[in-house]
Amino acid sequence: MKRTTRYFLLIACVALLSACNKVSPLGVLIGGSGVEDRVKMSIQFFKNYEIQHFSDIYVDGPYSFLVGSDSHLTTDAGRLEEMFKIALDNDDVLMAHLGDIADTKAEYYIMLDSVMRWAKLDYVFKYYDWHYFDTLVPVDTTGAKANYDLLYFTKKEGDHEIKTYDDIQYPFYPVVGNHDITHNGWALWSNIFGSSFYEINVVDTVNKAVDHFVFLDSANGTLGREQINAIEDGILDEEGKFAAGAEYEGYGSNYRYVFCFTHTNIFRPSSFQFASTFSREETYFLLDLFSEWQASIVFMGHVHAWDERQYGNAYYLTVDCMSESNNPEPGDYLVRVNVDDSDYDYEKVHMSYTPKK
Repeated sequence: MKRTTRYFLLIACVALLSACNKVSPLGVLIGGSGVEDRVKMSIQFFKNYEIQHFSDIYVDGPYSFLVGSDSHLTTDAGRLEEMFKIALDNDDVLMAHLGDIADTKAEYYIMLDSVMRWAKLDYVFKYYDWHYFDTLVPVDTTGAKANYDLLYFTKKEGDHEIKTYDDIQYPFYPVVGNHDITHNGWALWSNIFGSSFYEINVVDTVNKAVDHFVFLDSANGTLGREQINAIEDGILDEEGKFAAGAEYEGYGSNYRYVFCFTHTNIFRPSSFQFASTFSREETYFLLDLFSEWQASIVFMGHVHAWDERQYGNAYYLTVDCMSESNNPEPGDYLVRVNVDDSDYDYEKVHMSYTPKK
């Protein structure tokens, strides 16, 4: 091998390892699952469990949602717990996470599952009344969290449909990242979240409008043929329209806003960050796709750096890393989007958690 070739390979490896640094850097190079198999599994899960896991969220007028990225959870879940608390305190209707939620060890996913269970309990505790099965009188909630499987629930506001605990969807919607699929991590990730490729709607009942949220799988640095085929076949309603059923009667036929979420970045925040791994043709395909969908904001992560720019009519936001290991000092690592009928805006949200010594 010529010396210049060796130098080129060394430089290429350094560039690759600059993405998702400080936490298992080889995660950018080694994948434990392929995008084609993941998407096939995800499509089946999405089709089979759409109502239970990806049902519409109903709001009365203006609302907000929170976005975080690259939490890289290991033994300290403080930042992820803080994200859940920030959203709950602000009444954000949902949270999105842009990939690399945990490093791929079984014990880290056990912690992740536990953190999410407690976060869901806090969510249900705030927005639902708790009832014993044999009475309509709300339960004294002292100790109720320990016995939630013996209770049923009704919303404190809005409809009073009776639900079991498992019927209630905790509104946390992640995409899968490259670190999530290393060392057979897809098995751990999918056991909790099910699908890496899906959509949900937020329905504004006051203004008779529907906002569309699309979550894409780019953990391998490509959408892959199966995902592109599914998109072209209309599984995510690529024309930016929905078939107006009974529940949407009178809402028109176009989405008001479209928000897209994926892990791998398209734009390079600076010369110090890792460039996109999408091929040039796929990059053009994505930019055209988001334009066709009339996307309002496209959210990306992966490179642990903030970037904002407008291309066409869409804003492209690359969200900074919220991991304690990568950013130990407090900082503005989250983004909140505020939505009303006339417009939307976004703002950075401060996180104050400092890692344990």
